[in-house]
Amino acid sequence: MALEHAILVSLLEKPGSGYELARRFERSIGYFWTATHQQIYRVLKRMEGDGLLAVREVAQEGRPDKKEYSVAGPGRAALSQWLHEPIEPESLRHDLAVKIRGAAFDNPAAVLHEVERHRRVHRDRLAHYLAGELRDFTGPAAPAPLDTGQELQHVVLRGGIAYERMTIAWLDDVLATIHRLSTGSPTTDDH
Repeated sequence: MALEHAILVSLLEKPGSGYELARRFERSIGYFWTATHQQIYRVLKRMEGDGLLAVREVAQEGRPDKKEYSVAGPGRAALSQWLHEPIEPESLRHDLAVKIRGAAFDNPAAVLHEVERHRRVHRDRLAHYLAGELRDFTGPAAPAPLDTGQELQHVVLRGGIAYERMTIAWLDDVLATIHRLSTGSPTTDDH
């Protein structure tokens, strides 16, 4: 997926400045597609030049004016075209998994701290997702019923929650295996 598509989706959900868009990437869409502030600003400028975005100057009190971006007709058409194109299923390229396999040729406990660190990151991300789900979709302040956009945002979030739970369960399995190997319990040697 090109960064342009992630920007189009985010701006269709809610127009905003480059700064606001970068913040959204940090808080929500960024868990599924990452980009630096510089990348976002560079792509926004190009998309504006290509006519995919409309821009309006917004006056701010005591601060310089800001540009607020929204999706123009050609941007909506580009997103529609992309939605109808097939994409390749993602492959799992996982550096940690290779590192864990490599530990068979050293001390398996050598990767213990790294696995624990990854587990903490995924635990924190899961907590963040669950808090967002409660705030935006399932809690007392959530709109009922959800509109189409909210339903689709929620199903993506549920996918993220399921992924984090699966990853934590896998990391727990890795940790249990490393601890078992460290205690010298017999295992089969089939690398």
